[in-house]
Amino acid sequence: MARIGALEAGGTKMVMAVGDEEGNILERDSIPTTAPEECVPKMVAWFADHKVDTLGIGAFGPTCVDPANEKYGSILETPKTAWKYYPFRNAFVDGLHIPVGYDTDVNVACLGEATYGAAKGLGYVVYVTIGTGIGAGVMVEGKLMHGMMHPEAGHILIRRDPEDKAPSSCPYHDDCFEGLAAGPAIEKHWGKPAKELLDDPRVWDLESFYLAEGVATYIVCYSPKKIILGGGVMHQEQLFPLVRSKVAHLLNGYIVTPEMQDLDSYIVPAGCDGDQGILGCIELGKRALEEA
Repeated sequence: MARIGALEAGGTKMVMAVGDEEGNILERDSIPTTAPEECVPKMVAWFADHKVDTLGIGAFGPTCVDPANEKYGSILETPKTAWKYYPFRNAFVDGLHIPVGYDTDVNVACLGEATYGAAKGLGYVVYVTIGTGIGAGVMVEGKLMHGMMHPEAGHILIRRDPEDKAPSSCPYHDDCFEGLAAGPAIEKHWGKPAKELLDDPRVWDLESFYLAEGVATYIVCYSPKKIILGGGVMHQEQLFPLVRSKVAHLLNGYIVTPEMQDLDSYIVPAGCDGDQGILGCIELGKRALEEA
């Protein structure tokens, strides 16, 4: 049985793992995300020592996921200046000489949920992570959506609550989903981090208003068979019934499907016990080996 390497490459830390074709995680380690010249050789050596046959990488973005593009596998424009245009995937191809699958961190989380988690067996899925930022992985017909790059669905423009006068936390947009509903946006609205606002219903009423705006847009645009909401903000489980109720109000009976009749099982928390990213990388590595 193949040994499959998995690398969940985040802006704060790099999580490395080895799994098998059944999705069992055999070994795991992590290092801080520092300059690529410092941390990438350590990761190449780790996977070489663990004798993996293939590797799946889920990288922070923006990053190039188009194999036909000369920048495929490179980090693109990013505030992490040391990583700008770094050929991330190629460092592992050249260092390990094995098949390397490559996608975004949120796309591989979507893949993990569709393969092993809350959307297991479904081919049309949207996975949204709401934390320091907002990102969305979109699966259509069992394939992760790319296009000219990857979906930047955290930056859809949404309607602002008329009473909300707080500045957006997004440097590019005054009224985008991330700028109004990510963790930093909550702190800008209320002057405290979310963890200090747990018992204030006004916070979660406003947050669920924006989450419902985003989710309703994903429903009418992507027509997924399940929407999974993950990330640190969604640890506030009181958000789920609020979001479902407001989504139903926004759509106003327009979408009539079995899924929309049971929003409790349609808009759901992440599964996989938090391992959806690593499990998605394992599946990505498995697919890369099969296609080699």
